Amino acid sequence: MEFMTGVKKPDTLELEELYKDGMEGKTVRVNGAVHTIRDMGEVAFVILRKRDGLLQCVYEEGTAGFDLKDLKEAATVEAEGILEKEERAPGGIEIRLTGIKILSLPTAPMPLPIAKWKLNTSLEAKLNMRSVSLRNIRERAKFKLQEGIVRGFRDFLYEQGFTEIHTPKIGAKSAEGGSNLFKLDYFHRPAVLQQSPQLYKQMMVGVFDRVFETGPVFRAEKHNTKRHLNEYTSLDFEMGYIDGFEDIMAMETGFLQYTMKLLETEYAKELKILGITLPKTDKIPAVRFDRAKELVAEKYDRKIRNPFDLEPEEETLIGRYFQEEYGADFVFVTHYPSKKRPFYAMDDPEDSRYTMSFDLLYHGLEITTGGQRIHDYQMLTEKIAARGMTEEGLEQYLDTFRYGMPPHGGLGIGLERLTMKLVGEDNVRETTLYPRDLSRLEP
Repeated sequence: MEFMTGVKKPDTLELEELYKDGMEGKTVRVNGAVHTIRDMGEVAFVILRKRDGLLQCVYEEGTAGFDLKDLKEAATVEAEGILEKEERAPGGIEIRLTGIKILSLPTAPMPLPIAKWKLNTSLEAKLNMRSVSLRNIRERAKFKLQEGIVRGFRDFLYEQGFTEIHTPKIGAKSAEGGSNLFKLDYFHRPAVLQQSPQLYKQMMVGVFDRVFETGPVFRAEKHNTKRHLNEYTSLDFEMGYIDGFEDIMAMETGFLQYTMKLLETEYAKELKILGITLPKTDKIPAVRFDRAKELVAEKYDRKIRNPFDLEPEEETLIGRYFQEEYGADFVFVTHYPSKKRPFYAMDDPEDSRYTMSFDLLYHGLEITTGGQRIHDYQMLTEKIAARGMTEEGLEQYLDTFRYGMPPHGGLGIGLERLTMKLVGEDNVRETTLYPRDLSRLEP
């Protein structure tokens, strides 16, 4: 009988172990995938791709212990050799090979030139061969930074006393209402894919006070733009006992500050690979919705066509305005019109045409929607009725408020959009592992 007693320490080393003092001159063993082979004749450079970067191995005919012709790009191997310092090599080290064990060989040539510094191919080609295109170091770095954003979100909110929850993605009714829903048959009953965890996270404020979630949301909108997806990852939180929606904006500012520091310290390699300068988060301006429209109309001589909504061009100009006037990368736009916000949004007590809500724009693109919610049962039911909605499907949600709820609010952040702006891409599909849009259901 055999017993598992914990994580087994492998015989092979990772890059961080190779960089330690005292390793030079030692015989080491590593594994990885052959990223590229540069054959110079009697000497060749075999570059291995590992989970945290590239490692240069030097093949010398007669001393490497194998025939270079047996090795192919994309083969996975276990290599052995002498570790030496070499300033010109990736990471400043290399291995003089004395032997290699082939773990697997590809059966076809690589369809994309992943070893190139920039993967100069179309977005369609990258998405069609996603698991291959992401082997490119620069493409992979985008998603390591995306990991850092989620890590920062989780770690910061844990520090702030939030509880992580996991809500269902199949429901009888959507939190947002409207007709843009993916509908499905759920054991002979109508159901929808959730557009947001909104109703659930509000209900959980009555349990844990502060909650957050990271998960997919679904929008059946027939758009085909560079900024929209039909499935994306939302970073959501909801917090109780707030004094106003400004508390929510302050919490998001704290998250951004924490996360940018995390990226700076823990993801410096990826930032360098992509040539990224992190945005400023020390202070983020906030401007009313109506005032923001006036400011860009005045400065950029643009007529206000729709007083109750922000057009994409207006968002871009708002971002430009605050960059030029205040050097700001982010800007909160507050007090959105009530008709453009869901039924649960708290109306401004001084002017019910507007709500105690906000969007956060990053370089002119909306990445967050949030605000204060209605917590009074009577006020909530009256607003539902005023909008011509029925309470069908909302009974348990409303019961939560019938039995008392604190003042609360929250937000949802589009992970792929935030990553897109951070890495300087102009299409959200570039920062989505496997995009789902009007035309793409595979891979």
